[in-house]
Amino acid sequence: MEFRITHRASGCRARTGEIQTPHGNFETPVFMPVGTQGSVKAVSPEDLVDAGVKVILANTYHLYLRPGYTLIGRQGGLHRFMNWSRPILTDSGGFQVYSLTSLRTLTEQGVTFQSHIDGSRHFIGPEEAIDIQEALGADIIMAFDECAPYPSEYAYVQRSVRLTTSWARRCLDRKKRGDQALFGIVQGGMYPDLRETSARELVAMGFDGYALGGLSVGEDRATRERVIRETVDFLPQEKPLYLMGVGTPEDILEAVMLGVDMFDCVMPTRNARNGTLFTTAGRMSIKNARYAEDNRPIDESCHCYTCMNFSRAYLRHLFMAREILSYRLNTIHNLAYYSRLMGDIRTAIGEERVAEYRATFYEVQKNGLGQKEVL
Repeated sequence: MEFRITHRASGCRARTGEIQTPHGNFETPVFMPVGTQGSVKAVSPEDLVDAGVKVILANTYHLYLRPGYTLIGRQGGLHRFMNWSRPILTDSGGFQVYSLTSLRTLTEQGVTFQSHIDGSRHFIGPEEAIDIQEALGADIIMAFDECAPYPSEYAYVQRSVRLTTSWARRCLDRKKRGDQALFGIVQGGMYPDLRETSARELVAMGFDGYALGGLSVGEDRATRERVIRETVDFLPQEKPLYLMGVGTPEDILEAVMLGVDMFDCVMPTRNARNGTLFTTAGRMSIKNARYAEDNRPIDESCHCYTCMNFSRAYLRHLFMAREILSYRLNTIHNLAYYSRLMGDIRTAIGEERVAEYRATFYEVQKNGLGQKEVL
């Protein structure tokens, strides 16, 4: 992997760049749709390409359990298995250490957990996380880490940082493939000194990129932005920075201004299946009765397959009838919105008008739909 910065904005940390991988290049800032089990829910690889998606994320823990990483390896790796020729990033399974607390036991060696599928017991440590990701064959892989819950006491987060540092070193020692980039994950909760410690220790090891973990776990937006702002100072500017699990268009825009290059979140796909659509004028709940006879597209400025072919009235009908097509068409639109959002942000940075873009974005969101619609 190579990362090349193409433009730095004046007045803030926002920047554009390009990441080169064995399966193609993509521009940053970039949003990565989540394909937990080797599939972005409700859409095909062709739908993703048409929506402008350049890179996706898959989940190590879930693919380990089903269908199994050795099976995927025998099938030629995850790219071939799911017929996706563009870059893939796999997380390490560390988030499941956080989210499946009731089903796991944590030690210095790793995590023993009970499968949420059939109750069987398994062990994943740093070495196993790397082995799994190497078999999957993703272009970018993540170090195994512990994501501390929020809120957590200082002493707990301090132990968590020590564990994450130890595991990160073991991941580097285990890694064998030279065609995969390995990112370290900065932890430290909401404590500035622990974030600094984690960042400095990981940078000393020399990862290909760095991620901010342990955010979007219940903290308020101001706290999250403070942590990002404080942590970026300790990370090398020549390496890509990935904010894990974020998020809303607003959160992404603010993080870009702080210097973040990469994002992932289930929000566009999950909300599509729940009937919430993203538009340039704000969020739209397609199940609202006022769209029952509305012949306009979701967003008249959008040129995705859904907006070019179907009306709000039809999409509302599909959603209310629980037709499977509803999930596909809504997801196509939301992913196209996120792709267009990132493209607009990149253009604004390159043209030195990102501050103006930000102001216009919020003004349009405030006044766009005539009334506030929330998720």
